[in-house]
Amino acid sequence: MKILLDTNILVYAFDPADLTRQQQAFHILEYLHLGGNGCLSAQCLSEFFSAATRPKRGNPPRLTPTEAIRVVSQLAAQFETYPLTATIIMEAGRGVCDHRLAYYDAQIWATARLNQTPVIFSEDFQHGQSLEGVRFINPFQSDFNLDAWA
Repeated sequence: MKILLDTNILVYAFDPADLTRQQQAFHILEYLHLGGNGCLSAQCLSEFFSAATRPKRGNPPRLTPTEAIRVVSQLAAQFETYPLTATIIMEAGRGVCDHRLAYYDAQIWATARLNQTPVIFSEDFQHGQSLEGVRFINPFQSDFNLDAWA
């Protein structure tokens, strides 16, 4: 089963401020890469670059731009990456109207739905919620079991 990884998983993998989430994010990335069932969206890679190179609460950025480019390149090589298309943008608009999602959350949902990816790992949605065949799972919940999904 394909699983779309949201930006927060990528960011946590490079955030030493929360070691528990960092370890969980690295575990998820490694497990899904080795299993061949993780995927990304171009949107998530773009958001990751922006978040990783921006200072956080007075602290320096997690990564320099050069380091972030290297990480994005590695992630794109390790995971199938879905492009952002006009069709996804229109479907995201429908997600805003029909499901009251915030636009960029709707774009992640639309990317998964239109690429027939039934699961999104993210902490930004209601855990367990399902919208038109796409289920949202928070992999940072205490009862999360990666083996059950991969």
